[in-house]
Amino acid sequence: MTHTADHQGPADPARLRDEVAAASRALAVAGLTDMVWGHASVRDPAGRGVWMKASGWGFEEVDAERVVLVAPTGEVLDGAGKRHIEYPIHTEIMALRPDVGCVVHTHAPALAAFASLDEPLRAVSHDGVPFAKLPRFTRTGALIASGDLGRALADTLGDANGALMPHHGAVTAGPDAPTAVMYAVLLERACRTQLMAMAAGGPRTWSDEAEVAFKNEQIWNPGQLSAGYDYLVRTAPGDRIAPRGTTL
Repeated sequence: MTHTADHQGPADPARLRDEVAAASRALAVAGLTDMVWGHASVRDPAGRGVWMKASGWGFEEVDAERVVLVAPTGEVLDGAGKRHIEYPIHTEIMALRPDVGCVVHTHAPALAAFASLDEPLRAVSHDGVPFAKLPRFTRTGALIASGDLGRALADTLGDANGALMPHHGAVTAGPDAPTAVMYAVLLERACRTQLMAMAAGGPRTWSDEAEVAFKNEQIWNPGQLSAGYDYLVRTAPGDRIAPRGTTL
């Protein structure tokens, strides 16, 4: 599956704020909230940095007023509130990956539990299919609070859809918010499913390489990823936020 990130056209702050708010609400609905920690970002089309939720808010609390534009140096260029200390996760991945338009970082317990086992993630269910390549970032389990650590994480991620961060969480990346958010949702579900299978003495069977390639096109093509994302956005509590590319 090949995507091209849409970085063209002038920056529209209102739309970018709405995209971050929608992504945040979608992550909350999917159960990936961790009080006020974790974050999603979208690339600023003008190259000024990334738009992400302000520090101090949970995913379910994010609206357009709680989104800030953060420069690669960490300076808040637009918006009210402080930026997250782990902003280098987002700025450094986007610097290395021009194809990426959205980055998601979460701390779901299933991710930390599975990462600690040092086991490969298998395509036990549909959810595991996008992660035939799933690196682990082992340099530190502490916060990614410097450009150096952000670059190291970006290097570990490479061209994969996501990476586990043992003792911490995970990161996913995609050309747009629907893709990166859905990868975060699918990765958590895949880890949880395999943990259940392992608890039962397995897994003993999973999709082979050929089936994984086929299912990536059949099941997790851009249309299907957007359909799942739009569902999460529609069912988010609070004020309705339009999914990417739609109007209310």
